[in-house]
Amino acid sequence: MSPIRTTLRRAGLVAALTTAGVLAAAGAAFAHVTVHPETYAKGATDGVLTFRVPNEEDTASTTKVQVFLPTDHPVLGVLVTPQEGWTAQVTTTKLKTPVKTDDGTITEAVSEITWTGGRIRHGQYQDFNVAFGQLPDDTDQLSFKTLQTYSDGNVVRWIEEAKKGADEPQNPAPVLTLTAQDAGKGSDGTSGSASSSSSSSAPAVAADSTSSSDSTARGLGIAGLVVGVLGLAAAGYTLARGRGARSE
Repeated sequence: MSPIRTTLRRAGLVAALTTAGVLAAAGAAFAHVTVHPETYAKGATDGVLTFRVPNEEDTASTTKVQVFLPTDHPVLGVLVTPQEGWTAQVTTTKLKTPVKTDDGTITEAVSEITWTGGRIRHGQYQDFNVAFGQLPDDTDQLSFKTLQTYSDGNVVRWIEEAKKGADEPQNPAPVLTLTAQDAGKGSDGTSGSASSSSSSSAPAVAADSTSSSDSTARGLGIAGLVVGVLGLAAAGYTLARGRGARSE
């Protein structure tokens, strides 16, 4: 094989591998379990949290989802929206520190919600809606650790919490950021432009993931394409030089 063809093959291989790696990373961004909206005001009342669960396996379906609610900063008045094809089991826990409200003192709160009976197939996601009466006002964020069980027995543990200044963990837990209430917030604690995801009784295509994940994936995809183009350009330059040298 001529040196020129060898160079072309190597350049093409590098470009292809780089692009594939970048696109794979972009796909991973869509595979995370997330909570929507991503932000609520501290102490917000009468709202809805949507847990979006995509299927990341090619040969297995998601058959069980367990979401664990924090009890050190409890979410009060939790109600589960009926989901066609799924059965929800709600577990309550006695609080170590009771919460005083206008309606009295709360001594128990929901600590776990488990959905079973349905299936989330490859290339699909499912939204699970949870209504709440009141969010805590004494913390800046809530972490909802989640276990996702597949039909082949594999369990993905979305329980890792991101650390300041560090890269995003491989299996991050869904996190809800709580901000100080201001005049721009609605009565439910969400901003005018932010709202909870609409109820979904059937799985939808995973391309409808969060805007932040979408932006990240697009950026990674564009970066991969740029790398590929640069690789091909380098190969073309090498080919041109080779031909020039032979003609001389």
